[in-house]
Amino acid sequence: MSTLEIRDLHVAVEDKEILRGVNLTVNSGQTHAIMGPNGSGKSTLAYAIAGHPKYTVTGGRVLLDGVDLLELSVDERARAGLFLAMQYPVEVPGVSVSNFLRSAVTAVRGEAPKLREFAKDLKNGMDALSIDPAFAQRNLNEGFSGGEKKRHEILQMELLNPKIAVLDETDSGLDVDALRVVSEGINRFRATGDTGVLLITHYTRILRYVKPDFVHVFAGGRIVEAGGPELADKLEAEGYEQYTKASA
Repeated sequence: MSTLEIRDLHVAVEDKEILRGVNLTVNSGQTHAIMGPNGSGKSTLAYAIAGHPKYTVTGGRVLLDGVDLLELSVDERARAGLFLAMQYPVEVPGVSVSNFLRSAVTAVRGEAPKLREFAKDLKNGMDALSIDPAFAQRNLNEGFSGGEKKRHEILQMELLNPKIAVLDETDSGLDVDALRVVSEGINRFRATGDTGVLLITHYTRILRYVKPDFVHVFAGGRIVEAGGPELADKLEAEGYEQYTKASA
């Protein structure tokens, strides 16, 4: 059983306060969806938790199984069991997908996986996500479509098997087929019951495939309403205007 606790988190970017007191608890076996309009602070939350240097934490704590992530470096947070799937995965010329993933697994586990075992896990993961095996030897994300980049993020997540996965707009830019494949990957990851998922999204379409246990509405840098899956249906029907006006 793992727990991510976000307590009264305040975050600024270039002296401008973006997050204004976020409180949230995610347990293993749970999927929490954070929904909100552009500029509400959803991605800021993801990157601040992961340790991006652009985001300055001015108050609050982020605990993973009692360990304050804010006191750890980015790589230490990953080894502690945190994973971030980025909205815009970066290209890494000169580094193959296979080498990158094996290096990531080695860094998180503290030892290199046996080559034969890793090759088997990589092949099975790529097959499940309908990724062409030839991509294993291509430079990471270089020339990949949006859907291909997102599939590789999910592949990385499955291989690393973190305690808590933060997925920042993983559905962004996906066509219907890619959305289904990516969602199936997330559901396989969730099915173990040993992990928690924090899913950040604008739209309800991914929630038709990945059923959340809890939905939180983000506006003005904080959570302004929380509920069950039915809250996503309300947002689909009514939009975010009532929340953005109230938080203005």
